[in-house]
Amino acid sequence: MALLNEYIESGNYFFRKRSFIPLVFYVLATLVIIIDAQDILYEPDLLWSILCLAISLLGLAIRIMVVGTVPGGTSGRNTKKQLAQTLNTRGIYSVVRHPLYLGNFLMWLGLIIYVGNIWFCIVAALLYWIYYERIMFAEEDFLKQKFGEDFEQWATHTPSFLPGFKNWKSPQMAFSVRKVIRREHRGLFAVILSFVYLNLLKNYVLYDRLMLTSHWLILLIFGALLFVTVRLLRKYTRVLNKRRSKS
Repeated sequence: MALLNEYIESGNYFFRKRSFIPLVFYVLATLVIIIDAQDILYEPDLLWSILCLAISLLGLAIRIMVVGTVPGGTSGRNTKKQLAQTLNTRGIYSVVRHPLYLGNFLMWLGLIIYVGNIWFCIVAALLYWIYYERIMFAEEDFLKQKFGEDFEQWATHTPSFLPGFKNWKSPQMAFSVRKVIRREHRGLFAVILSFVYLNLLKNYVLYDRLMLTSHWLILLIFGALLFVTVRLLRKYTRVLNKRRSKS
């Protein structure tokens, strides 16, 4: 029991600090590329880039499924403490208990693979699991304390991280495109910028040239235009505001 309490305590701490994970990844990826430049797997061709990007976009798609269908009070962006007004057991939460962390993992996995070092892939995946396992322990302890038997029944039939689709239940709310665009446009742009950074770094280290491979340049332009467009729409229009139901 003492070990479980330690997991929960460290999980709550990691939950508050999880925004700093990208900084750790960039530092480690940069060091690996610089130190082990001659041994990294680097394929600048389009198919290799598409494969890695597709893995990351799959993770983003999972996040989109969560954000687009969950009711308020279940999946927030709070960073200070655990918050949940209701227990969501429908939609993607009917097939996996932690879909956001699964989505995050796949988003990072595409980038990790793109670094091109097998040992970095293994170590980074292991560190991700150790880190987020603690957070999942803490979240589930919070949900168990708050929702009791409802949580127990849901957890018994729903896998924690690897989806099982036999118990699928349709989401309670209709999919909201507006909500997805508002909340996840930054995530898409962050993925694009991360791949662009790795491509620039690899080209500089391997070829001593600060250049960006053409397909990443095209994607960067597209991502930047999309990001700016969404920001302008949010600032100067009500297009992306939540639609009010008619009385």
